[in-house]
Amino acid sequence: MSEFRYLPVTEDDRREMLDVIGVQSDEDLFSDVPEKIRFKGELKLEPKLSEPELVRFLTGLAKKNVSSSDYPSFLGAGIYDHYIPSVVDSVISRGEFYTAYTPYQAEVSQGELQAIFEFQTLICELTGMEAANSSMYDGSTSLAEAALLSSGVTRNKKIVVSETVHPEYRQVLATYAHGRRLDVVTIPEKDGGTDLQALEAAVDDSTACVIVQYPNFFGQIEPLKEIETIAHGVKKTQLIVASNPLSLGLLTPPGEFNADIVVGDCQTLGISESFGGPHCGYFAVSKKLIRKVPGRLVGETVDEKGQRGYVLTLQAREQHIRREKATSNICSNQALNALASSVAMNAFGKKGIRELAEQNIQKAHYAVKQLKGNGISVSSDHSYFNEFVIECGKPVSEVNNALLEKGIIGGYDLGKSYAQCKNKMLVAVTEMRSKSEIDQFAEALGGIIGG
Repeated sequence: MSEFRYLPVTEDDRREMLDVIGVQSDEDLFSDVPEKIRFKGELKLEPKLSEPELVRFLTGLAKKNVSSSDYPSFLGAGIYDHYIPSVVDSVISRGEFYTAYTPYQAEVSQGELQAIFEFQTLICELTGMEAANSSMYDGSTSLAEAALLSSGVTRNKKIVVSETVHPEYRQVLATYAHGRRLDVVTIPEKDGGTDLQALEAAVDDSTACVIVQYPNFFGQIEPLKEIETIAHGVKKTQLIVASNPLSLGLLTPPGEFNADIVVGDCQTLGISESFGGPHCGYFAVSKKLIRKVPGRLVGETVDEKGQRGYVLTLQAREQHIRREKATSNICSNQALNALASSVAMNAFGKKGIRELAEQNIQKAHYAVKQLKGNGISVSSDHSYFNEFVIECGKPVSEVNNALLEKGIIGGYDLGKSYAQCKNKMLVAVTEMRSKSEIDQFAEALGGIIGG
């Protein structure tokens, strides 16, 4: 067995290459570099390891991590511990999907194109929108691209975004907006929701779009009907909604509130947490915007024999060959993760997704009841899906360290993103949490915060 089976160059190979070049040693390769600036001696590196030794070393490092496979997790804030049917990995591990690349040649990519087409269809059904693209890199890039689309269509430069939108989404938006010289106006949160009075005052004739999250970052369900009235009350202004697709198994979809663009992240449907990524963003629009959609769209057609087939359609070719006229820098899609979400959605079915959404709501509300029973202050006066805010009364990092010692992964420290939320924790309760785990969490928090 070769000691380093992934390093194919042997000493004989190395000698042969040097002979072809016409030099005697590695040192001769650097003869043009002045002697005085060459490094002398040995680099201070760890001694080399054989493959078995390296595997043991890295396995030991990995075992120091604690994941949701080891402890019950109440951490959400954009990445969640959800049930993933075993069929997902079985399908996406097939070679024709796992190693597939860009499906430009329709005649040899029908399987991949059909999978993408089904993903688009499922996203439209969930969001209530008329068209969806083949996916984006993640939820944050979807949202930023939506803002650029709105600015391009309306020719307005003002982007109005709620502070209750995921802080990382807003950071990516700010980066995109800086390059396009767009003005991003942030509407403050009020009691965990968008301040509607401040929103109404901010929207004017120069506004390209209003961006809200549904459910929002604090877990609350924003009043989309009122927000839509404010946004569309001004000519040309568009409404962009970032939404958790799993929640749409139960909540009224944004399309029914006349949203112009609906975006989000598909991690909640069939994609593992994976310590933070990769993800898959979705991007859905009303029919009037279909020719402005970034990235790819797959369409259904028939061949010369009348048989059903799939092709890439309505692509903005300047994204590939005339970059100076590009409206987006998205030229690819997260095909494998989009497939994972499609497989999960098909495995659940309509009733299954609704049942999952119901379990999230029911278990989150049960957790709130148990937490209050253990003396924890919970912000639960408004409608919420599977996340809510609790008052810790002490640094959240301190509380989370104490929880970890008890075998529990705690929530997100809101003070990291919101100055007004010092000592407040965002807690997520998904269908994966059992009654006993929720009871244990509530009891542990009661002892840590009240003790």
